[in-house]
Amino acid sequence: MPKLAVKEARQALHIFKKETLIRGQPTEIECVEIAGQNYAINRRPVTIVSLEDEWYEDVNDVDCVLNTLRADSELEVDLFTFWQRLPDVQPQYQFHLEWESIAALSVQSYDYWFNNQISSRVRSQIRKATKEGLNLREVAYDDEFVRGMTEIFNEAPVRQGRRFWHYGKDFETIKRQFSRHVNREDLIGAYYNGELIGFIMLGNAGEYGITGQIISKLKHRDKATNNALIGKAIDVCARKNLPYLVYFHWTHDSLAEFKRRCGFEEIKVPRYFVPLTRKGKLALKLGLHRGWKAALPDRLKSPLKKLRKSWYDFTQK
Repeated sequence: MPKLAVKEARQALHIFKKETLIRGQPTEIECVEIAGQNYAINRRPVTIVSLEDEWYEDVNDVDCVLNTLRADSELEVDLFTFWQRLPDVQPQYQFHLEWESIAALSVQSYDYWFNNQISSRVRSQIRKATKEGLNLREVAYDDEFVRGMTEIFNEAPVRQGRRFWHYGKDFETIKRQFSRHVNREDLIGAYYNGELIGFIMLGNAGEYGITGQIISKLKHRDKATNNALIGKAIDVCARKNLPYLVYFHWTHDSLAEFKRRCGFEEIKVPRYFVPLTRKGKLALKLGLHRGWKAALPDRLKSPLKKLRKSWYDFTQK
């Protein structure tokens, strides 16, 4: 990048703060605008910059971003990280690379998914729930839908062995917080006897659909509601010519088993880390760039999760 272009980029640098949701709570984050895209600045012991909305966007100009960050000492950035989104999984850069696992399902049609990609158990559960009256349909983000969301969120304080982030929120809070990205989402509701018992907020990321919030009432767990919602999401993705449905990261827990039964597979995409300071180089060398949780050995993660679940079970008695 020519020196003049770097200087112009520096002069146009816009650093600002914005509110987002982290673990279900409104949190102010620091951002910087570079070449028309917003990048989040995570000021931990090692300061890392990444594309704020990387599930939905690609970095338009990697060289421009790097040159701008290097030229701006005031930002004090140690590492820049970015990845390649589906379907672009072949490494294109020579930077330090680590493979990141995401859960993705190849989309052809609902019928193909139902007959070929899911387990026989899930197939039987969906058939049974449909016969009993479970109805899936696309809906609008209106007050009736938000009231249904609020009821579902406040059904239980603990889900999947951990504190549920949205428990205890009222109608107005939920309506405000979940309206942020509704313009890029398709809303699908699951209804039983006229009652909203589950929903999925299906994001359109251009190259794929992405499961935003997906949740259903625990008292109707026998309806295979979440499985049926995934099926309807497949139908919407096929209609919009989105070749994949992505369910965020591939994990090794009960949620991973749900993903597997619904036809999702582990797909690895390249993530790059570019050190910009000596501290960044040292953090990369010591494996500290992903935080302390990622640094924990796998043999410790499972016992800690079980301990957390036991604690929540005990405190909710």
